[in-house]
Amino acid sequence: MLQMAVVLTWGAQLPVVKVGRMAGQFAKPRSAPMETVGGVELPSYRGDIINGFDFSPEARIPDPQRMLAAYTQAAASLNLLRAFSTGGYADIHRVQSWISDFTGGPEAARYRDIADRISDAMAFMAAAGVTGETAHELAQVEFYTSHEALLLEYEEALARIDSTTGLPVAGSRPHDLDRRPHPSG
Repeated sequence: MLQMAVVLTWGAQLPVVKVGRMAGQFAKPRSAPMETVGGVELPSYRGDIINGFDFSPEARIPDPQRMLAAYTQAAASLNLLRAFSTGGYADIHRVQSWISDFTGGPEAARYRDIADRISDAMAFMAAAGVTGETAHELAQVEFYTSHEALLLEYEEALARIDSTTGLPVAGSRPHDLDRRPHPSG
Protein backbone atom coordinates (compact mmCIF):
# COMPACT_ATOMS: atom_id res chain seq x y z
CA MET A 1 0.00 0.00 0.00
CA LEU A 2 2.83 2.40 0.83
CA GLN A 3 4.58 1.56 -2.43
CA MET A 4 1.45 2.16 -4.46
CA ALA A 5 0.55 5.37 -2.60
CA VAL A 6 4.00 6.91 -2.97
CA VAL A 7 4.13 6.12 -6.70
CA LEU A 8 0.65 7.58 -7.22
CA THR A 9 1.50 10.67 -5.17
CA TRP A 10 4.77 11.14 -7.07
CA GLY A 11 3.18 10.65 -10.48
CA ALA A 12 -0.01 12.63 -9.93
CA GLN A 13 1.54 15.26 -7.66
CA LEU A 14 -1.61 15.00 -5.55
CA PRO A 15 -2.28 13.54 -2.11
CA VAL A 16 -3.48 9.95 -2.04
CA VAL A 17 -5.95 8.66 0.55
CA LYS A 18 -4.89 5.21 1.72
CA VAL A 19 -7.87 2.93 2.38
CA GLY A 20 -7.63 -0.82 2.90
CA ARG A 21 -10.37 -3.39 3.21
CA MET A 22 -8.81 -5.36 6.02
CA ALA A 23 -9.28 -6.63 9.55
CA GLY A 24 -12.91 -7.58 9.06
CA GLN A 25 -13.31 -10.16 6.32
CA PHE A 26 -15.31 -12.58 8.43
CA ALA A 27 -18.85 -12.20 7.11
CA LYS A 28 -20.47 -13.90 4.12
CA PRO A 29 -24.01 -12.67 3.52
CA ARG A 30 -26.29 -15.09 1.74
CA SER A 31 -29.41 -14.67 -0.34
CA ALA A 32 -31.14 -17.51 1.52
CA PRO A 33 -30.99 -18.56 5.16
CA MET A 34 -30.75 -22.25 4.21
CA GLU A 35 -28.85 -24.20 1.57
CA THR A 36 -29.43 -27.69 0.21
CA VAL A 37 -26.73 -30.13 -0.88
CA GLY A 38 -27.60 -33.67 -1.94
CA GLY A 39 -31.11 -33.37 -0.52
CA VAL A 40 -29.82 -32.23 2.90
CA GLU A 41 -30.89 -28.76 4.04
CA LEU A 42 -28.74 -26.83 6.55
CA PRO A 43 -28.34 -23.20 7.58
CA SER A 44 -26.20 -21.27 5.11
CA TYR A 45 -22.58 -20.57 5.87
CA ARG A 46 -22.56 -16.92 7.03
CA GLY A 47 -18.81 -16.51 7.47
CA ASP A 48 -16.31 -17.45 10.13
CA ILE A 49 -17.75 -14.82 12.46
CA ILE A 50 -21.01 -16.83 12.63
CA ASN A 51 -20.59 -20.52 11.74
CA GLY A 52 -18.32 -23.04 10.03
CA PHE A 53 -17.84 -23.68 6.32
CA ASP A 54 -18.15 -27.49 6.49
CA PHE A 55 -21.53 -28.73 5.35
CA SER A 56 -22.49 -30.44 8.59
CA PRO A 57 -25.11 -29.71 11.24
CA GLU A 58 -22.39 -29.11 13.85
CA ALA A 59 -20.44 -26.63 11.74
CA ARG A 60 -23.52 -24.62 10.82
CA ILE A 61 -24.58 -23.88 14.41
CA PRO A 62 -24.00 -20.17 15.15
CA ASP A 63 -21.31 -19.79 17.80
CA PRO A 64 -20.93 -16.48 19.72
CA GLN A 65 -17.30 -17.36 20.47
CA ARG A 66 -16.60 -16.89 16.77
CA MET A 67 -17.67 -13.23 17.07
CA LEU A 68 -15.28 -12.70 19.95
CA ALA A 69 -12.45 -14.40 18.06
CA ALA A 70 -13.11 -12.34 14.91
CA TYR A 71 -13.22 -9.13 16.93
CA THR A 72 -9.94 -10.00 18.66
CA GLN A 73 -8.29 -10.86 15.36
CA ALA A 74 -9.52 -7.62 13.77
CA ALA A 75 -8.26 -5.60 16.75
CA ALA A 76 -4.84 -7.25 16.51
CA SER A 77 -4.66 -6.49 12.78
CA LEU A 78 -5.62 -2.86 13.33
CA ASN A 79 -3.11 -2.49 16.16
CA LEU A 80 -0.37 -3.81 13.88
CA LEU A 81 -1.46 -1.38 11.17
CA ARG A 82 -1.36 1.48 13.71
CA ALA A 83 2.13 0.47 14.78
CA PHE A 84 3.39 0.43 11.19
CA SER A 85 1.65 3.66 10.15
CA THR A 86 2.79 5.73 13.13
CA GLY A 87 5.83 3.88 14.47
CA GLY A 88 8.44 4.73 11.86
CA TYR A 89 7.94 2.15 9.12
CA ALA A 90 5.79 4.55 7.07
CA ASP A 91 8.41 7.31 7.21
CA ILE A 92 8.88 8.51 3.63
CA HIS A 93 12.64 8.44 4.23
CA ARG A 94 12.33 4.63 4.20
CA VAL A 95 11.01 4.53 0.64
CA GLN A 96 13.93 2.33 -0.46
CA SER A 97 13.07 -0.33 2.14
CA TRP A 98 9.54 -0.60 0.77
CA ILE A 99 10.85 -2.14 -2.46
CA SER A 100 12.40 -5.17 -0.77
CA ASP A 101 9.64 -7.39 -2.15
CA PHE A 102 10.65 -6.71 -5.75
CA THR A 103 12.99 -9.28 -7.24
CA GLY A 104 13.62 -7.84 -10.66
CA GLY A 105 12.09 -7.04 -14.00
CA PRO A 106 11.15 -3.81 -15.71
CA GLU A 107 8.49 -2.87 -13.13
CA ALA A 108 11.03 -3.15 -10.31
CA ALA A 109 13.54 -1.02 -12.20
CA ARG A 110 10.93 1.67 -12.83
CA TYR A 111 9.93 1.68 -9.17
CA ARG A 112 13.58 1.83 -8.06
CA ASP A 113 14.05 4.85 -10.32
CA ILE A 114 11.07 6.60 -8.71
CA ALA A 115 12.30 5.58 -5.25
CA ASP A 116 15.76 6.99 -6.05
CA ARG A 117 14.24 10.25 -7.21
CA ILE A 118 12.12 10.47 -4.05
CA SER A 119 15.17 9.69 -1.92
CA ASP A 120 17.08 12.49 -3.67
CA ALA A 121 14.19 14.89 -3.03
CA MET A 122 14.06 13.79 0.63
CA ALA A 123 17.83 14.34 0.99
CA PHE A 124 17.42 17.85 -0.42
CA MET A 125 14.53 18.55 1.98
CA ALA A 126 16.54 17.21 4.93
CA ALA A 127 19.42 19.50 4.00
CA ALA A 128 16.92 22.36 4.03
CA GLY A 129 15.72 21.30 7.51
CA VAL A 130 12.51 19.50 6.56
CA THR A 131 12.56 16.05 8.20
CA GLY A 132 10.18 13.67 9.92
CA GLU A 133 10.93 15.50 13.17
CA THR A 134 10.03 18.92 11.75
CA ALA A 135 7.17 17.76 9.48
CA HIS A 136 5.35 14.83 11.06
CA GLU A 137 3.49 14.13 7.82
CA LEU A 138 6.76 12.73 6.45
CA ALA A 139 7.23 10.28 9.33
CA GLN A 140 3.82 8.65 9.48
CA VAL A 141 0.83 7.98 7.29
CA GLU A 142 -2.91 8.18 7.77
CA PHE A 143 -4.35 4.82 6.78
CA TYR A 144 -8.08 4.13 6.81
CA THR A 145 -9.80 0.78 6.94
CA SER A 146 -13.23 -0.06 5.66
CA HIS A 147 -15.74 -2.86 5.70
CA GLU A 148 -19.12 -3.44 4.18
CA ALA A 149 -21.34 -3.99 7.25
CA LEU A 150 -22.32 -7.39 5.88
CA LEU A 151 -24.00 -8.69 9.04
CA LEU A 152 -26.75 -6.20 9.71
CA GLU A 153 -27.80 -7.79 13.02
CA TYR A 154 -24.22 -7.53 14.33
CA GLU A 155 -23.83 -3.94 13.10
CA GLU A 156 -27.16 -2.81 14.57
CA ALA A 157 -26.33 -4.24 17.98
CA LEU A 158 -23.08 -2.26 18.11
CA ALA A 159 -24.40 1.04 16.74
CA ARG A 160 -24.64 3.98 19.13
CA ILE A 161 -25.03 7.74 19.13
CA ASP A 162 -21.74 9.58 19.61
CA SER A 163 -22.11 11.77 22.70
CA THR A 164 -19.95 14.56 21.27
CA THR A 165 -21.46 14.86 17.79
CA GLY A 166 -24.93 13.37 18.18
CA LEU A 167 -24.28 11.31 15.05
CA PRO A 168 -24.67 7.53 14.73
CA VAL A 169 -21.43 5.56 15.04
CA ALA A 170 -20.90 1.99 13.79
CA GLY A 171 -18.96 0.55 16.70
CA SER A 172 -18.46 -2.92 15.25
CA ARG A 173 -14.83 -2.26 14.35
CA PRO A 174 -12.21 -2.02 17.09
CA HIS A 175 -10.93 1.31 15.75
CA ASP A 176 -14.43 2.79 15.82
CA LEU A 177 -14.50 2.31 19.57
CA ASP A 178 -11.10 3.97 20.00
CA ARG A 179 -11.81 7.68 19.60
CA ARG A 180 -8.56 8.95 21.14
CA PRO A 181 -6.84 11.70 19.15
CA HIS A 182 -4.32 10.56 16.56
CA PRO A 183 -0.69 11.01 17.77
CA SER A 184 0.00 13.46 14.94
CA GLY A 185 -2.68 15.78 16.27
